[in-house]
Amino acid sequence: MAEMKSKSREEIIQQDMRDLHKLGYAQQLFREMGGFSNFAISFSIISILTGAILLFGYGLGFAGPIINTYGWPIVSFFVLCVAASMAELASAYPTAGGLYFWAHRLGGHKWAWVTAWFNMLGQIMITAGIDFAAAIYIAGAINRIGGTNIDTTNTTAMAIVMILIMIPQVLINIFGIKLTARLNDFSVYWHIGGVMIMTLLLIAFGKHIQPFSFLFQSAINSDLTSYTSFAAGPFTFDSLMMKIPGMVGLYAGSGLILAFVLGLLQAQWTYTGYDASAHVAEETVMARLNSAWGVFLSVAVSFVVGFVMLIILTLRIPGGMEGIAATIDAKNSPAVLYIVYSNFDNALFAHIIAIIIGVAMWLCGLSSITSMSRMWFAFARDGGMPGHNLIKQIHHKWRTPVWSIVITSLLAVLLTLYSAVYSVIVAVSTTALYLAYGIPILLNVLNKMKKQGEYTTPETAPWSLKGWGVVINWIAIAWIVFITILFSIPPNELAGWSIIILGVFMVLYWQLDAKKRFTGPKATAEEELRRIEAEMAVGGGGDGQGDSPNA
Repeated sequence: MAEMKSKSREEIIQQDMRDLHKLGYAQQLFREMGGFSNFAISFSIISILTGAILLFGYGLGFAGPIINTYGWPIVSFFVLCVAASMAELASAYPTAGGLYFWAHRLGGHKWAWVTAWFNMLGQIMITAGIDFAAAIYIAGAINRIGGTNIDTTNTTAMAIVMILIMIPQVLINIFGIKLTARLNDFSVYWHIGGVMIMTLLLIAFGKHIQPFSFLFQSAINSDLTSYTSFAAGPFTFDSLMMKIPGMVGLYAGSGLILAFVLGLLQAQWTYTGYDASAHVAEETVMARLNSAWGVFLSVAVSFVVGFVMLIILTLRIPGGMEGIAATIDAKNSPAVLYIVYSNFDNALFAHIIAIIIGVAMWLCGLSSITSMSRMWFAFARDGGMPGHNLIKQIHHKWRTPVWSIVITSLLAVLLTLYSAVYSVIVAVSTTALYLAYGIPILLNVLNKMKKQGEYTTPETAPWSLKGWGVVINWIAIAWIVFITILFSIPPNELAGWSIIILGVFMVLYWQLDAKKRFTGPKATAEEELRRIEAEMAVGGGGDGQGDSPNA
């Protein structure tokens, strides 16, 4: 570390490029992001002012106040284990596409391919969830601030709002990483400052205050036996899982325990997307350390700031336990806005908070598109998906994967229309992303225990878990298995079937096409990498990929 501090920025970048060359890739993207910017993109995608805000009523509706008091810290602990395991891998393999490249080095091209597809679906669905949520929230905020009557329950109308929100996000991502990085940096201050302003306003001027004991109260606010069907777009299907012998009895008899764990989706979905710090490693200076810290610190800081916000909001619920029904009522959605507007005689304070949250959600969507497009670009340059020749192209002037940005954003809009239930989008993105997180972690710890193949060590990963690695890795894997099952059962059964459908598609596509040509990242000669970089520097050479098989 001391040696890195003694080097100039240009010397550090040259070392980053040499590290990238060792992994087989040319420096095609601009390396402009510092450590704070790398942290900022993951922190912005986690966005405590998006997931925790939009699903506040969801968690509250299952188990009451304890979902915030206990649920958030519990989920945070296990997610920190996942993040620490991923950070170590990011330190060892600092390249765009992160997860899938890790899986390739640790377990071969088949594991890499599976990891990439789960990551691709998760990235698309999380972007869809973020921007669709932002559309609902912003429309609701406009109704409250401007007195309009936009129908936030109309999926088509919200899809149109979502597109309007995404257009500037897409354009900013296309026109370069510098502006995107600056907005990500700004997003950190906006989120932390926004939570502080919200907290101070509610403490100083809020009309409703519950006793401290309210935080430890619970109530089952949902009929757990009512999940006999689920929606997929305009279609409704009978629940097959609830027809399993004993399933109805399990839901009826589990009471608060089941309600509590189902409500954990609120916190768990908030903690998604922090793999972004790995996906922008090729655009990060001193990537081996900064990408790793970006992954880990984005979760750690979100835990602290998010917990403060949730506790304050919970204590300001109007009417105490009796007021929860009104708070989670769909006609008062989003629940947080209902709490905020109920607490102030002066509507200006409520408007300020509403605007803070809306801007945070937009910034979250901006960062999510950045991460999503880099992951797809990285997989495309290795020929891993249909249309890879188009998706892998880099614009010579802006040095961004323009087609990857455009195509993935369009897919996010289309996938939003697939599900009529927002919580299903959330569950699918959570499950798919954590399966992608878990595969390289599992491969790493198995190799480590067997002392065979590649695995992280303090020598290969400057950001190292050292002797704690095996224990932390297995805790992370156990948690991923748990939430995969939890978020695939009613009321999120569509998420489970979606993952199964994806699995069937992956098997068919692999057998019919991919296995014939996909062998994963290939080593490329240093001379070829230099040639590609020289072509990018002068703005020539077709798509900027040269003849390299993995460029």
